[in-house]
Amino acid sequence: MSRDGHEVAVRVRGLRKAFGAKTVLDGIDLEVRRGEFFALLGPSGTGKTTLLRVLAGLERPDAGTVLTAPRVTTVYQEPRLVVARRVLANVTLGLPRSERDKGSRMLAEVGLGGRERAWPATLSGGEAQRVALARALVRDPQVLLLDEPFAALDALTRLQAQDLVAELCARHRPAVVLVTHDVDEAVRLADRVAVLDDGAFVVDRAIDLPRPRGAASTASDPAVLEHRRELLTRLGVLPASDRVTPPSGRSGLTSDRGVIA
Repeated sequence: MSRDGHEVAVRVRGLRKAFGAKTVLDGIDLEVRRGEFFALLGPSGTGKTTLLRVLAGLERPDAGTVLTAPRVTTVYQEPRLVVARRVLANVTLGLPRSERDKGSRMLAEVGLGGRERAWPATLSGGEAQRVALARALVRDPQVLLLDEPFAALDALTRLQAQDLVAELCARHRPAVVLVTHDVDEAVRLADRVAVLDDGAFVVDRAIDLPRPRGAASTASDPAVLEHRRELLTRLGVLPASDRVTPPSGRSGLTSDRGVIA
């Protein structure tokens, strides 16, 4: 698949999915190219994870077409490590022996070089999630699906994990689809951010900001604040009339954390 000379790794047309009488996805169209980072926001129960599961092949659509590049991997909110296997064995699970040396190289990329023989029980939450990320990336995915992978981490570890994911995705250039409830996270990481509500995209916005986007450097950037305000308004967190003009050196948006339920 290609578009304007760029490889399209995800192409969805007219996707519909219902559970009983409830239609969760109603005519979704989506394209994500290799190297593009797409973030999906929306209130709980609006179908974000269902869309991710359809892309992963874990749910069948009721209507429409879903095409993805062949190599698709997923990182979930919990690491899902096999506790009876050491770290390297978790990373290379299912790989042929001839490719297992790639596991050590990928562990070094995620900052866990030398921890190949560690047991999952000895890892911190952030380290376990880095093992899960290494397991996904060692397979050289064309599509990387991220289902709230930072949600269980503390604030500092979360920022570090975001930086690591941004760096690795820029290096390996899969098409990334991130599901998150965190507006700040979406704006910081993504090339495009969409809001899903009532089965359809109500926003699909390009985030045309320079990289890298460190937490400190974006905290008071007027362009970041405008994206944030628009998304929070679409999500119903801010009233539509609430246009925030921050004073110099301050974000002006301190009454919420940019996280939706």
